[in-house]
Amino acid sequence: MPILAGQATYRILDASINRATEGLRTLEEYARFALDDAALSGSFKSLRHDLTTATSESVDRLQLIEARDTPGDVGTEIRESAEYERSTPQKVIAAAAARIAQSLRVIEEYGKTIDAHFAAKVEQIRYRAYQASASLELAASTSQHTAQLAAAKLYLLIDGGESESQFVASIQRLAEAGVDIFQLRDHSLDDRTLYRRACVGAAVARKQGRLFIVNDRADIAVASGADGVHVGQEELPAAAARAIIGDRRLLGISTHSIEQAKEAVDDGADYIGCGPIFAGRTKQFDAYVGPTFLQQVTQSIAIPAFAIGGIDQSNVHEVMATGCDRIAVTGAIRDAEDPVHAAKTLKQTLLSGTQTE
Repeated sequence: MPILAGQATYRILDASINRATEGLRTLEEYARFALDDAALSGSFKSLRHDLTTATSESVDRLQLIEARDTPGDVGTEIRESAEYERSTPQKVIAAAAARIAQSLRVIEEYGKTIDAHFAAKVEQIRYRAYQASASLELAASTSQHTAQLAAAKLYLLIDGGESESQFVASIQRLAEAGVDIFQLRDHSLDDRTLYRRACVGAAVARKQGRLFIVNDRADIAVASGADGVHVGQEELPAAAARAIIGDRRLLGISTHSIEQAKEAVDDGADYIGCGPIFAGRTKQFDAYVGPTFLQQVTQSIAIPAFAIGGIDQSNVHEVMATGCDRIAVTGAIRDAEDPVHAAKTLKQTLLSGTQTE
């Protein structure tokens, strides 16, 4: 049976108001309980309150309830598989933000048929919701990076591979084997190829729940959507790198002394690389800092520190004996007869605290 025009408007408003307030509450709860962010939590609470107040002043609640017909709603039988794909809190947030924006626009447009003043109020609420949602998504992204970094043990420096498909396949296999962070470092590639590798690398690493870092090139890190950039002592200064990548991406800095490690912390590094610990197959240095440097770092540096330089299964226990259980490697995995097995073994050793054959 057809629904009267006026009743249809109230039915639309009722459904959209419910969706908007539910979405706002979803974001408020994350800001409150996951981020412990009183300001953001307060913003969403204020939006809910203001929407409820604006509605109560202009729309008869009983008419909304009378127009409600959940059993007769044909939309309840329409399902999209994507509605149930929420593998991370960030996807929950993105979906809720989109639902809020869409619902508020519907309320605004149909509200015009009842009270133009009400519609104008909802328009301003919609603009505020855009900003609050964007702030929450950025904060959630930063929080996710911080959590992933804190849990990371095995960091792999990789080149661009023989082809894009080989590069992607390698990241997929090694992520499944236990590599937590991938850093793209390949000075042989031209800028455009490096950018393309960074784009696909960041995408596949994200899908695998891993972090993807670009060596040296802050511009490519941002353009490709990578999770951060890593710079050395002779490369872009920390302040300049941070100015390019912003606050929500990670900044890693190579350090070769405890003084440099402390300076990196002061400069806002999210993590540091510490080495070279041993002679390796990738780079040769005039001097090696050895395990003593790691002991100094573990005793005085609070941010995550990854030992680097000639580390493999034969000497990783020497690194761990200093209290450092995070390593960055290249040849130990790249040059292994079975890179996947090498990655699994190193990760198991780091997690167990004992050397595994």
